[in-house]
Amino acid sequence: MKACITVVLFLAVALGLTATSEVIVRKSPELAFKLPGQGDRLLSQYRGKVVALEFILTTCPHCQAASQVMNKIQERYGSKGFQALDVAVDPNADLKVENFAKEHNVKFPVGWVPIEQMMTYMGFTERPMVPQLILIDREGNIHYETPRLGDSESMREETIAKRIEELLDGGNRTSASRK
Repeated sequence: MKACITVVLFLAVALGLTATSEVIVRKSPELAFKLPGQGDRLLSQYRGKVVALEFILTTCPHCQAASQVMNKIQERYGSKGFQALDVAVDPNADLKVENFAKEHNVKFPVGWVPIEQMMTYMGFTERPMVPQLILIDREGNIHYETPRLGDSESMREETIAKRIEELLDGGNRTSASRK
């Protein structure tokens, strides 16, 4: 019985420490990134669309899988005003993104920025886990971002699709979250 109570208390504390903290929906900072063969792009150029901005490493298996999820979501919601964007942050990403997009059959733009630029955009002072996903509404407001240290639940296709559907429906009721 004592061991059972200890486990329950441990779980309660653990769940309390890992609970998602709510953040007020906020304006997305500007982000300049490069696309192969197209040069500089600004995130604000996608205003009017719901955007899934995903920071990745081209060599990361989790990022590669996340890009496949975004392929499905782009195909499903692209005609409804959705745009997926991958932005690689690995060293020499400029030399890797074209091959990454071809090798993984990514059907949406894949660009790159230095990792320091991603950290500034995200407001991080320490290197985060990747992929990092940010969902932005049509007006350029961040409604959701994955926790800095990652979270497998937040990267599930069903979870992402639900959040995107809410934003496509004009759901300003979705709140941003970050751990």
